[in-house]
Amino acid sequence: MTEDSQRNFRSVYYEKVGFRGVEEKKSLEILLKDDRLDIEKLCTFSQRFPLPSMYRALVWKVLLGILPPHHESHAQVMMYRKEQYSDVLHALKVIRFVSEATPQAEVYLRMYQLESGKLPRSPSFLLEPEDEVFLAIAKAMEEMVEDTVDCYWIIRCFVNQLKNKHRDALPQLPKAFEQYLNLEDSRLLGHLKTCSAVSRLPYDLWFNRCFAGCLPESSLQRVWDKVVSGSCKILVFVAVEILLTFKIKVMALNSAEKITQFLENIPQDSSDAIVSKARSDIAQASFSSSIGS
Repeated sequence: MTEDSQRNFRSVYYEKVGFRGVEEKKSLEILLKDDRLDIEKLCTFSQRFPLPSMYRALVWKVLLGILPPHHESHAQVMMYRKEQYSDVLHALKVIRFVSEATPQAEVYLRMYQLESGKLPRSPSFLLEPEDEVFLAIAKAMEEMVEDTVDCYWIIRCFVNQLKNKHRDALPQLPKAFEQYLNLEDSRLLGHLKTCSAVSRLPYDLWFNRCFAGCLPESSLQRVWDKVVSGSCKILVFVAVEILLTFKIKVMALNSAEKITQFLENIPQDSSDAIVSKARSDIAQASFSSSIGS
């Protein structure tokens, strides 16, 4: 038996007995053993496969630029990151912007605001829409990343990536969503248009917040694997798959308000299947580069 046929046999066997990701995990471990991590290969892996939980934080930190590709520098760089975290947190406590009672997600927000020069004059000032997005992402990230220093840096760089790398792509996602839904189920799209719901769908929740607060973290992190590795197309596919999964329910609703309210609070028990189908669809579909790469 050739090496390729042996690998294919093992893959089929592992999938049948419930260990579908064994081969993928081994491939990732090989990539992570390189003295200088190959960013392009890590991105490609993250686009094709969900990251194993035990390696997710490390891969995210490398892809987001928190850690350099060279292993030998990781400890020292994280020491600097920790010192910066402590200095910023201390400054906020001195000016009494945060305290021990401040929720952790809000602490992250105030740290981000201070570092970006956007800290308001008082903690009582109303939050801006972009602050609400940051808080939603931060609350979700808290459930994924245990270490507070790692968590802050990942949130910080994830949000910056959305603002910079995906800045031009995100506003185009509603249009791409409508186009793809039309291909998948034109009747469903027609119903949304009849109810004047298309423009009132929860695009902010889906695209600006990247489904934070919509999907449980166990499913959300698999979506964010793709966003972190450079593609926001997955957000469109997840949104479409949500509509297709709950088509019967949506078709039974006859107002934009009811449809939007339902989509903002979808049943959580279907989320894993929705994300798996969306990841499968994006691997097969050919999309215009105008909605992100």
